[in-house]
Amino acid sequence: MGRVEKSIEIGAPPEKVWEMLVLDRVLEWEEGYKSELKSIEYTSEVRKPKDKLRVGATAHGIPKKKPESVKFDLEITESLENEKMMYRLDVGKFSVMVTYKLEPVEKGTKFTYAVDYKMPWSILGKIIEKLYYHRHMEKEYERSLKNFKSILEK
Repeated sequence: MGRVEKSIEIGAPPEKVWEMLVLDRVLEWEEGYKSELKSIEYTSEVRKPKDKLRVGATAHGIPKKKPESVKFDLEITESLENEKMMYRLDVGKFSVMVTYKLEPVEKGTKFTYAVDYKMPWSILGKIIEKLYYHRHMEKEYERSLKNFKSILEK
């Protein structure tokens, strides 16, 4: 199993950072989602804003390219307000666990973005992961964190 983890300090309190973690706002800052999806829409019932970050909340991503029948589903599996949120992302047969951690620091929040993944192929998947995927994801997450920081510090 592979893991990519990146952190950044943001000049905003954890409460403000937390609000940006709702699944339908991820497109505003996350590079991979921005390039692949038109939108993310909640599939679970949302009666109040806190429902978007509760355990069991689900959403579906609408791809920019066809086939639109490609499964792109998200489900929040852990949620500790202003501290930690985890969700499972299923894209076809590929599944990852995404973790966001928020830690208060003197000038705001230390935000950690981690993704645990397993390539869906045997030895070929391991080779692709080592040669390409891991490095690509590290660069993408660095850009995403810079976007996130920029939005929150406006």
